[in-house]
Amino acid sequence: MRQPVDAHGVSRAVNPRSLYIHVPFCLRRCAYCDFAVTATREPPVDAWLTAITAELRSLAESNEGAGPLSLDTVYVGGGTPSLLPEGMMTRLREALSPWAAWDSKAEWTVEANPETLTRALAADWRAAGVNRLSLGAQTFHEPALQWMGRLHGADGPARAFDAAHAAGIDNVSIDLIFGLPARLGRDWDADLARARSLGPTHLSLYGLTAETGTPLGRWVAEGRERLATEDTYETEYLTAAAAMDAAGFEHYEVSNFARPGLASRHNIVYWRHEPYIGLGPGAHSFIAPVRWWNVRDWAAYAAQVGATGSGRADEEIVTRESAALERIWLGLRARPGILRATLSEPQVALVDEWRRNGWVGPDQTYVQPTAAGWLLLDRMAVDLTAAGEAAGIAPRFSDDPVPLDGAAAVPGNSGLNR
Repeated sequence: MRQPVDAHGVSRAVNPRSLYIHVPFCLRRCAYCDFAVTATREPPVDAWLTAITAELRSLAESNEGAGPLSLDTVYVGGGTPSLLPEGMMTRLREALSPWAAWDSKAEWTVEANPETLTRALAADWRAAGVNRLSLGAQTFHEPALQWMGRLHGADGPARAFDAAHAAGIDNVSIDLIFGLPARLGRDWDADLARARSLGPTHLSLYGLTAETGTPLGRWVAEGRERLATEDTYETEYLTAAAAMDAAGFEHYEVSNFARPGLASRHNIVYWRHEPYIGLGPGAHSFIAPVRWWNVRDWAAYAAQVGATGSGRADEEIVTRESAALERIWLGLRARPGILRATLSEPQVALVDEWRRNGWVGPDQTYVQPTAAGWLLLDRMAVDLTAAGEAAGIAPRFSDDPVPLDGAAAVPGNSGLNR
């Protein structure tokens, strides 16, 4: 069924089924981190819960949140949610229940750092209904962990996996960072092998970048640190892709691998151009045609929500044209890819050239980048957009009812709530 379309040529989607909740507290800020976090050993948990609840209540009462939410996915990220004390996941669910509800069939993910995930906390989360964990390991190399500012030590992830499994949470994702400075001497193959040995259901890769304003950004700008070379970056990414494929994982998104049937349902919402709500400092939300994002600083966010009920910093209107561009980029980013039948002749010719270069696979129904192609994702998205501009045709995903033609558009978003 076609969605109603607004003046911008974008459908007005209602009733988002995914909710992101940001916990902005960490024991310390890592050297590379540019997330919306505040370093503290005593998180103001009551003030945080009050602000999160007030923000959702305000959205519901203004109808911007499309009324009461019936959720298929909930993601509590950070920051370090495992800094919150026992009982907080139950309190969170109860506090939000007038405006958002989810049951045992929903995917409820909570992020954790190994040093703060205890057996008691994992059991408490499972009793509240949490059924998926995302564990920030990053590396098992002790010197690299110390350089990053991580606190858990090389054996921390194994202890955290034991805690999760003892609590009955078997769906556990692990994060690793590649592209570390060569001088640290980290063995990437060993890190990948050790991660696989823990029995994760999912792996997320993050390439190290030096963001402005972070300690790492300053070190690189001052010449005190040197990032991995482009060749090393590419080699480590391709090594990971080959290793995870050999281990039976599906490379379903540029940076994510999952056991069959265990891809992140929540993150797929972002990559599939679907609506979602984000609560907390720095969180993003999208209900077509509006995308908005919150104030990043915790104290400023809490003060603004307390005064107005809203944490919003700014917003943008996603037009039909910008949605089409985003959909190309997101369509190339994740499986199954872009429907080849919806591309113009110049776009098909370009895709055929990519296939000869080994950048997309042999599938004739979808345009699916290979691991080598994903290293060129931004370039490919720009080139495919340029090739299709004259024809005015936008790509489709597998379950889109009609092309994005101005008569029926599908809501879009870019970026993650991280």
